[in-house]
Amino acid sequence: MALSDDEVRHVASLARLALTDDEVTALAPQLSAILDYAEQVGEVAAADVPPTTHPFALTNVSRPDDPSPSMPREDVLAMAPQVEQDRFAVPRIVAEEG
Repeated sequence: MALSDDEVRHVASLARLALTDDEVTALAPQLSAILDYAEQVGEVAAADVPPTTHPFALTNVSRPDDPSPSMPREDVLAMAPQVEQDRFAVPRIVAEEG
C-alpha cells in the first residue's frame, strides 16, 4: 500500500507532528511498509484458530493477602527528605484559587 505525501501529512497532523517536505518524502515508503506488514499479519489469522488472550491458562497469579504490622510512623518519617506536621512534605503542584 503506497501512501501519498498528503496521507503522510494527515497522519502526522493526527499525531501532532510537524514534518518537513524531506521528512514526508522519507517517511512515505517506511509507513507504507509498516502498513503492508500489518496487512500480512491480518492474513495469517485463520478462521479455524480460536482467539486467545494468553497462551497458558492462568490461575490466581496474585499472592495471598497476609496482614502484617507496618513500620512505626516515626521510622518512616525519619527516612523522608522533609516532614511537615507529622506528614511527608512535598512541593505544591497545583496553585490555590482565590
